[in-house]
Amino acid sequence: MNSTCAVTNTMRALTCASFLFGLAAAPAFADEEREENTLLIWAGDQARVKPDFIAVIDFDRRSPGYGKVLRTVPLVGASAVGNEPHHVGVSSDGRTLALGGLLSILRGHDQVFFFDVTNPRKPQFIRSDKPADASITDEFAPLSTGGFLATFMGGPQGSQPGRVVEYDADLNYIRAWPAELPADGFNPHGIAVDETHNLMVTSDFICPLLTLHVHNGDQVELRGSIRVWDLAQRAITKTVVVGDPAHPAGTIDVHLIPHDPLLRAFTAGMADNRLYLVDTQEGVARAVFNFDVFASPTAPVWPQLMRINKAGTRLFISLNYAGSGGKIVMLDIRRPERPAVVSVVDLGPGSGPHYLRLTADEERLIVSDYFLVEDLAPGGVVRAEGDHKIHVFNVDSHRLELDPRFDLDFNRDIGTGPARPHGMAVFRESGEDF
Repeated sequence: MNSTCAVTNTMRALTCASFLFGLAAAPAFADEEREENTLLIWAGDQARVKPDFIAVIDFDRRSPGYGKVLRTVPLVGASAVGNEPHHVGVSSDGRTLALGGLLSILRGHDQVFFFDVTNPRKPQFIRSDKPADASITDEFAPLSTGGFLATFMGGPQGSQPGRVVEYDADLNYIRAWPAELPADGFNPHGIAVDETHNLMVTSDFICPLLTLHVHNGDQVELRGSIRVWDLAQRAITKTVVVGDPAHPAGTIDVHLIPHDPLLRAFTAGMADNRLYLVDTQEGVARAVFNFDVFASPTAPVWPQLMRINKAGTRLFISLNYAGSGGKIVMLDIRRPERPAVVSVVDLGPGSGPHYLRLTADEERLIVSDYFLVEDLAPGGVVRAEGDHKIHVFNVDSHRLELDPRFDLDFNRDIGTGPARPHGMAVFRESGEDF
């Protein structure tokens, strides 16, 4: 055996061993004294009249109030109403929650809202921001030095090119990246960061302006690419084409695979129903799973957001079916080239699962059942309502099971009326009583 083959085989063996070890090492039961007991949900009034808000939820499985709303914390001021609450980020020290308003631009509002969550059951507003060179806030990636990188799908007017905006540890705007903007449809949605390997990836999804103001025969412009970045330089080094360039895949999300020595990532094509394995070093992507096995005769499958466990052995993904139904799928990714279905839960007619969050112990998966309704804009084309529920799944290595004890419905349980829940974060609250 030559030296090249020996090195390749050794890497493959180490990859397999690390994935298997990660799965076997996962604890059978959580330490109940340390597991998260507070869930924060970023949500908006369905009528677009009352302020957008953070819902504070009892997430303690031992509590008689498990799944109940403890309080809501509304935004105040001129930017309080109609932001279309979207994704959230938690700072590396767990003390700051960043909230994005996807459609804040339509009302001239601030687009990012920061809260102190040192006591997560009593979030305190810090500040908000409206970057001059970006709009359509999407995802947040925390930095170990404090602050965030945030994807904005649009530029100042909501069209392409979008931006990645940086905030420092004091939550001050630094600048928008990259310095040299791509000319081929840059609309970043998903983002993942690996500081150890000086690596960042973003996924281009869609030109947002053409989903809000479709006119004169204009067509929605999906994207199908992953950008590979030099993190330290905040510079794009590769553009990875995903799927058929003539029929863009709609790469809505991207996640690096933990512990993968080849520094690969997964992305999903919302338009072509494929799961792609992305080689960030070689700059190529190939389809490794076809979600057509879950096809519906009446609606598109729409594979959307993903989560990967810390061991890099399981991938969770939401299938939205255009808001008319949905499933949550767990895949075995110990062999990234050949993902295998482990467990599927069908949430039934009227559901529309989108945003996912794993607890730190990875024993619970939380899913918010709402994607996007563009009723803030004349001609808005996305109308995927979902059922506005929050679903909690008990997770082990072989099964997803809906937790029947957790019963939270934003049509029923919010005092100001029906609301649309989206981004979520979980915390361990151990101080002041509520």
